[in-house]
Amino acid sequence: MESVFRKNNTADGFVLDGFPRTLNQAKELDRMLEKLGTKVSLVLSLDVDEEELVMRLLKRSQDQGRKDDTEEVIKNRLVQYHKHTKPLIEYYEERKLLKNVRGVGTIDEIFTALCKSIPALSK
Repeated sequence: MESVFRKNNTADGFVLDGFPRTLNQAKELDRMLEKLGTKVSLVLSLDVDEEELVMRLLKRSQDQGRKDDTEEVIKNRLVQYHKHTKPLIEYYEERKLLKNVRGVGTIDEIFTALCKSIPALSK
């Protein structure tokens, strides 16, 4: 990953989607970025009720014929989320980097809310 940042060192910024997923990954990312003379400046968290998430994933399973999106598998993913990923919320809140964005609505509504949360895009 470090090589990707080095190759693109003239970029005005970057977006990591779905990473980091664990506290250890977040801390390692911070160390790597510090070596490169940069840092995480904003973390967006999409807030969606678990019932909504389960419903969306079950619908995706139906629409796309995915056999891996069973209710049992989805519930296990949520357990893993609470155990490994949710601690990142507190980690980034403590650093005053976290912005929560409501992740319910149409794709366009959620995209607009995300864009409004990014200072460079909200002007």
